[in-house]
Formats: sequence, structure tokens, C-alpha cells
Amino acid sequence: MGRAFEFRKARKMKRWSAMSKAFTRIGKDIVMAVKEGGPDPDSNSRLRAVIQNGKAVNMPKDNIERAIKRASDKNQGDYKEVLFEGYGPHGIAILVETATDNNTRTVANVRSYFNKCNGNMGTSGSVVFMFDHSCNFRINAEGLDVEEVELEFIDFGAEEVFSDDDGILIYAPFECFGAIQSALESRKIDILSSGFERIPQVTKPLNDEQIKDVDKLLEKLEEDDDVQNVYHTMQE
Repeated sequence: MGRAFEFRKARKMKRWSAMSKAFTRIGKDIVMAVKEGGPDPDSNSRLRAVIQNGKAVNMPKDNIERAIKRASDKNQGDYKEVLFEGYGPHGIAILVETATDNNTRTVANVRSYFNKCNGNMGTSGSVVFMFDHSCNFRINAEGLDVEEVELEFIDFGAEEVFSDDDGILIYAPFECFGAIQSALESRKIDILSSGFERIPQVTKPLNDEQIKDVDKLLEKLEEDDDVQNVYHTMQE
């Protein structure tokens, strides 16, 4: 098992499990998906994926339907996806994915978190090259053999396929998302959730005190409503 497996294992119990944060994140994803491709999930593959993710975190069906309806309203503003880069304490590279309707506010907030925690917000391209941008799918393992799935989906770009307690996970480069989604759907394979992650190419070990320093910054970033995901090169 490779880096994707270790990355997923390390993050599995992280802060994204917080229900309210997960619902806020899914709500923004729905708005962006509807604005991009319309409110019908049958013709909007991005929206289908977001709805699956909502179900995966037990978001009530009514909440999902209300979010789609709200996103369809002409008065509903759109969110812009903005990536921030920088270094935290002890030379740890950090990527911050945001979805914001006020970039001025978001820039100011993210910069203040870096400054208050002895970090530095960098320029575009300063650390993103240290991470591999990947897509992932979690599928229902019932009736499937993980090795057969791996052999079949290598042709669609899959690089790592492995199983855990919640199903079978497929990891591939970012640009393979559409091809793998279509292939899974055409084979009537149940997609439980899907998404994108940035996997650090190299991680840096820190001692307990240094980890606490970095965690202070990570917590401030992840608590911000505009922040969707935070990735770093600290070894966990």
C-alpha cells in the first residue's frame, strides 16, 4: 500500500468529521456545482458527486434539496475557489483550499492565522508543487474483489486501490476523475463518496512540542468558515 493509503489512514479521524463543518462544506459544494452545471443531478456529474458526499456524512435529504433550491435562486451568490499557500512553524508547507464569496475577507483572515502562529503566507506556486493533486472514490465493496477492481480501473488512471472497513478506495490523478466516475456509473457500481485531495510527496517528522505549534495554526485555519480543506507536510 502506498502514500494514498497512509495519507487516508492518518486523516481518517481528523477534524473534518465535525458534522456542522461537513454540512457547511457540502452546502458550498452544492452551490458551486449548481452554478456550474444546473440543478439536475442526472445531467450534472459534479452535483451527483456532491450529493453522494452529502449522504456519506449523513446530511439529511431535506438539507440537500434545500441547498439545491437555494443555489438555483438568481439572488444566491456564487463561491470562488481560492488556493492559499504558505509555511507554518518549523518549515511545514501548508496548502489551504477555500470557497469564498468575499476574497478580501478570506485573504485577510488566512494571512492573520499564519502571522499569529509564526508562519508565513507565500505566493502562488510556492509550495503547491510539493503535493500531488489526486482524486478518490469510495465504492461499495459488496460483491467486488479489490484486485479485480484494481486491474479493471488501471486503464482509467487508477494508481492505488485498497480496501478498509468502509469500502474500496480508488486513488488516481486529479484529471482522471471524470473518466473513473463515468466508468463506475456505467458498471452500476455504487459510489459512496468521492473527492479530491492533495497528498504530500515528502513529510517532515517533528517532536511533540513542534507538533503543537503547527496544530495551533491548522486548527485556526480549519475553524474558518471559508476554509474547505487544509493540507500539510507534517508527518502524522
